[in-house]
Amino acid sequence: MDKKTTGLSDTFKKDTTPKSFVKNPIKGTKFTIAISSAKGGVGKSTFATNFALALKEIGLRVGILDADIYGPSLPKMMSINEKPKSEDGKAMEPVDRYGIQCMSIGFLVDEETPMIWRGPMVTSAIKTFTQKVLWKDLDFIIVDMPPGTGDTQLTFAQEIKVDGVIIVSTPQEIALADVKRGVKMFDKLKVPILGLVDNMSYFESGDGKKHNIFGEGGVEKLSADYQKKFLGKIPIDIDLRIAADNGKPLVEKDPDHKISKIFIEIAQQIKQSYL
Repeated sequence: MDKKTTGLSDTFKKDTTPKSFVKNPIKGTKFTIAISSAKGGVGKSTFATNFALALKEIGLRVGILDADIYGPSLPKMMSINEKPKSEDGKAMEPVDRYGIQCMSIGFLVDEETPMIWRGPMVTSAIKTFTQKVLWKDLDFIIVDMPPGTGDTQLTFAQEIKVDGVIIVSTPQEIALADVKRGVKMFDKLKVPILGLVDNMSYFESGDGKKHNIFGEGGVEKLSADYQKKFLGKIPIDIDLRIAADNGKPLVEKDPDHKISKIFIEIAQQIKQSYL
């Protein structure tokens, strides 16, 4: 195993403290919102970063926690190449970028270092990021969850106070099948679902025609079937993709862009639910 990965294993050694049924809030934050998608590849991380910046755009103090241990996206999407500082060697300070407090396992390892960890190590890492990071006076912390319904989701649902979850999906049937499982999981674990987002909803060509590449209306129908709020549609847009690849998300780069305005409108909906 890579030496750097071995060192991290020592940092995130298995927690042997007794289990508690009390859900612990993340210190330094008022509200914790998870961004989830039971299916991978639906643009969840792109949504999470732009949504966090949209909340900042409307005047809120925001942090983002990249909880995808196996496939962290935050370093690339926010153009962060520095390691978090630690004054005492125990607690870490989040990295500030574009006015957002950020933390990711990707800040602690090289970009190409694989995280070859079993579930308990992942759980321990998540607890470190929620208990030993010095988040400062945040209105919202946005948690970019990994795909699936595994260890990370269970840790947040059972042991960490999560105020709500936004589920992101494309409208295609293969993605919606997984989303149904995700909805049922969060309902079973009694985590409030704030709403569903239809991502990559359509592509608008130069002549103004909308092309429903991944299908049409599936996320909105699922929202109605499960009595969940439908938060909106985000189309496929090349500016959104380029901004993410260049490490400066579209909402930060161009808040007046038509796609940025969709993120800001969703952020306004969430703000009204809490503040």
